[in-house]
Amino acid sequence: MENNEQLNQNSPVSEGMENETTSKAPKKAIDGNEKKKIVKLIQPSILPGKVRIEAKTLMEEAMTETAPVTDEVIPEMVDLPEQDDEEVLEDNTDLDGLNKLQLVEMLEELVQDSDVQNIKDKVAAIRLHFNKLNKEDMDNELEKFLQGGGEADSFQHVEDPVEQRFNAAFGIFKNNRAKQNEDLEKQKQDNLAKKQGILDELKEIIASEESLKKTYDDFRALQDRWKEIGPVPAADNANLWNNYHFLVEKFFDKVRIGRELRDLDMKKNLDAKIELCEKAEELLDEKSITKAFKALQKLHEDWKEIGPVPQDKKDEIWERFKAATDKINAIRREHYAKIEEEQTANLEAKKALCEKAEEIVGEDYPSVNAWQKKSTELSEIFGVWKTVGPAGKKENEEIWQRFRGAMDSFFAKKKAFFAGLKDRQTENLERKTQLCLEAEALMESTEWKNATEQMKKLQEEWKTIGPVPKRHTDKIWKRFRAACDTFFTRKNEHFSGRRTEEDANLAAKRALLDEIKAFELGTNRNENMDAIKAFQKRWIEIGYVPMKHKDAINKEYRELIDGLFDTMRKNQNEASTNEFREMMESWKDDPNAGDRVRREGNKLQTRIQKLRDEIAVLENNIGFFAKSKNAELMRAEYEKKINKAKEDLKVLEEKLKIAEE
Repeated sequence: MENNEQLNQNSPVSEGMENETTSKAPKKAIDGNEKKKIVKLIQPSILPGKVRIEAKTLMEEAMTETAPVTDEVIPEMVDLPEQDDEEVLEDNTDLDGLNKLQLVEMLEELVQDSDVQNIKDKVAAIRLHFNKLNKEDMDNELEKFLQGGGEADSFQHVEDPVEQRFNAAFGIFKNNRAKQNEDLEKQKQDNLAKKQGILDELKEIIASEESLKKTYDDFRALQDRWKEIGPVPAADNANLWNNYHFLVEKFFDKVRIGRELRDLDMKKNLDAKIELCEKAEELLDEKSITKAFKALQKLHEDWKEIGPVPQDKKDEIWERFKAATDKINAIRREHYAKIEEEQTANLEAKKALCEKAEEIVGEDYPSVNAWQKKSTELSEIFGVWKTVGPAGKKENEEIWQRFRGAMDSFFAKKKAFFAGLKDRQTENLERKTQLCLEAEALMESTEWKNATEQMKKLQEEWKTIGPVPKRHTDKIWKRFRAACDTFFTRKNEHFSGRRTEEDANLAAKRALLDEIKAFELGTNRNENMDAIKAFQKRWIEIGYVPMKHKDAINKEYRELIDGLFDTMRKNQNEASTNEFREMMESWKDDPNAGDRVRREGNKLQTRIQKLRDEIAVLENNIGFFAKSKNAELMRAEYEKKINKAKEDLKVLEEKLKIAEE
């Protein structure tokens, strides 16, 4: 902020100078001798063009009364916080999707540039992306460690080669940054010395008896040099600026034309600040909040470098600039409010996951399968946890400790449970060793069918046996697998020459299918059944077909046989209905026909209701089958039962209708 108040007597530039104030009250009129000094000092004839005319006018004003010096105090700048991690990520979306190795390679290339200022934003973004991916890897590593029975307190992460390369490259960047900071600090000290030298030169100009043109040109040259010099140490900045502005005021007081010259200068300052206002207003259309905010920070720095503006425009121009600043800050606050809202929602989601995890921890599980099932559930919860975004910084660490505590408790209980399984695992090892011996006794057998059945039984029994001590797991499994593989490899080699026979069987079965298609059912049910059984027997006797045709030809065969049975059943249902109708007709002349029909109707209603109940139960049960190959087979069987029951129901309902007639 500009400050035109007088300097303290201890201020460096106040030594040997009169202590003055910049009161806006008019000064007293100058006497004749002083007028002559002013005329001599200004020497309008040597000033160029418009400046000479303006200087002459100012001189005439000074001959009568010295104009008050305008004192503009720049309002305080709006507080602009530093850019945070979210803005760094938003500014570098091109890194999304890169893996750790790609990020390291990019970093290694970047740090070859020793100019830290050119690469610092990109390095920061790469570091954030790398740390995010590395944390995910460490979380997965921890999860596997815990599932394996490890304790969280004993978990130690070992850096992989990619992490080591990253740390080495980032170390180069830190060294360069430290060196550049050291060089920058030295440069600031040099800049401080240069600006203090300019202050001394300003003192000399103020004390000089040179012409106005000479002193004014020298003054402008000093101002230009002042602006070109870079930053100084922060501790010296405020005092340096106060001294500089004090001496600027002293210069304008000295030449007695400070008011008009300052007006010209302030007009230029006004134009410059109007341009900054326009640039700030253009930032409202910038889609990237981060870019807009960084640009706004730069505009504020430029604003502070520009001097005062005319008093009547001071508030107006500042309010315009501040209005644009406020709007950008409001957009930024809204952006972070949205982030905060998302973080709050994430916190609630993580609390819910903690509750689910704690619910799992709170129960005891009696079997290995139960523990494995709950381990899977907890892993799924952890998987969901990793998809939930972060909460606030403080809450995020607290909720993670809560969730991790639940996982630690669960795996500690699991470890204690499995510690008690040692004796059982030793027993399982003995049983599996016995299976290995039996499999090894079968692996050289040539009784293919019998040996295959026995080998499959051994494999099924193997699946029912629980785990063995970990150090024996691979060894015992490889032994059993080797025996099984040896047998089935020999069997496959033996049967590989049967392809021609299977092709012949395929042709025979296709011929039989054509025969079944041409078969017509007769009126005698027993004869029909004998014919179908004969087809079935011949089908089985033909033998195996190539595996790739097995399912298709068996399906066609089943559909044809089922079609014959369906036709027989329909014929039988029609015959049964006709027989029932004839029976009802025969009862017409019976004096007890009414009672007989009523009893028969009651029987039919009972059977109908029972059949309806069975259909309801079957249809309800069919909805519980999961999606799997075995479940589909069961579903098909149930559907067949339901269809048959519905056909039987139609027959009974038709008979009931006949009885009620």
